[in-house]
Amino acid sequence: MRTSALVEPGPPLTREQVQRYSRHLLLGQLGDAGQRRLLAARVLVMGAGGLGSPVLQYLAAAGVGHLTVVDDDVVDASNLQRQVIHSTADVGRPKVESAAEHIGALNPDVEVTGRHVRLDAANARDLLAGHDLVIDGTDNFPTRYLVNDVCAELGIPLVWGSILRFDAQVSVFWSRPDGETPGVTLRDLFPTPPPEGTTPSCGQAGVLGAMCGQVGSIMAAEAVKLITGAGEPLLGRVLVLDVLGARWSELPVRPRPGTPAPPTTPEELGYDPAPGTAPGGPTDGGGAPLPAISVRALAERLGARARGADDFILLDVREVPERGIVTIPGAVSVPLAEVLADPEGVVHRLDLGRPGGVARELLVHCRSGQRSAQAVHALSDAGARAVNVEGGVLAWVADVDPTLPTY
Repeated sequence: MRTSALVEPGPPLTREQVQRYSRHLLLGQLGDAGQRRLLAARVLVMGAGGLGSPVLQYLAAAGVGHLTVVDDDVVDASNLQRQVIHSTADVGRPKVESAAEHIGALNPDVEVTGRHVRLDAANARDLLAGHDLVIDGTDNFPTRYLVNDVCAELGIPLVWGSILRFDAQVSVFWSRPDGETPGVTLRDLFPTPPPEGTTPSCGQAGVLGAMCGQVGSIMAAEAVKLITGAGEPLLGRVLVLDVLGARWSELPVRPRPGTPAPPTTPEELGYDPAPGTAPGGPTDGGGAPLPAISVRALAERLGARARGADDFILLDVREVPERGIVTIPGAVSVPLAEVLADPEGVVHRLDLGRPGGVARELLVHCRSGQRSAQAVHALSDAGARAVNVEGGVLAWVADVDPTLPTY
């Protein structure tokens, strides 16, 4: 489906710009007018990570005149395997600062605005408004749905991409009030976010770094097409990549009949767009805080257990490949999927009984404390005295043993 160009052409090109963008000028579908549209465009990129890195680099090289980068994170060494806009020297810096510096060095024609903030329901409209196009390269469902819903409300086209392990998806969503473009949004593809914890993050499951370049390049190309009106964008279509099989496939996406208007207020959204920041931490389902222990207290109890002065089981519910990177000493391993599938069986297998009839405590950890909270819910319902280790392996490395790696 062809669409008209999003942006009107800007001023005539200078001699230097003609030289810089000459390979675009040779393309009949872009040409002089298309390049002037790119230079006049305002594009917001959500996330300066695995997908945002190639998107930002190719849009800057293409001469998109104004790029806004929204990301509240800082560069970590584990990012460098795929987030190629950053370097080793940037570790510890806000990603928006590192990205802006790289873009400035790549193309002085591009004005960059870095917003080192977490997108939420209170600031999303102000951040997204005034842009011709939004590109979503974020890695969590609440933010993806919030971006989608606000773009639908404001009528801003959204280039969307998602990656995990060896698989990826790319599409364009656009809901325009004038009816010129069919109102296809992320909710027509996936009506609601999956339940929290049911889909692993890249930090839990991994991702092939080179695939980020493949997918990010497609997203950048879609942005160029929308801005200039060249070709047919991925409206109403989803590209699906199986990188192990080296196959791209395509699926249609159509508006769902009777779908209500997207939620736009915090109350309507029904979820916290800043994942992992629920007030008070995990609860037992009835609002009471889950039993929890800090990693420092865990370290003391592990020492006491080694001396025979304490008795408990430390359970690691991460996946086996994660344990190959880093472990907390003395833990036994049962992945979360097994715990949730048969918590009573896991309780029986761990043999939590002890003389006197008082069950041993079961201290449960994962990478950050979210999956272990799910396990504590299930194991407690199955009769265990389960306690969540706050912050998981990340907290252990930060507060107990900084010599260990993180991921």
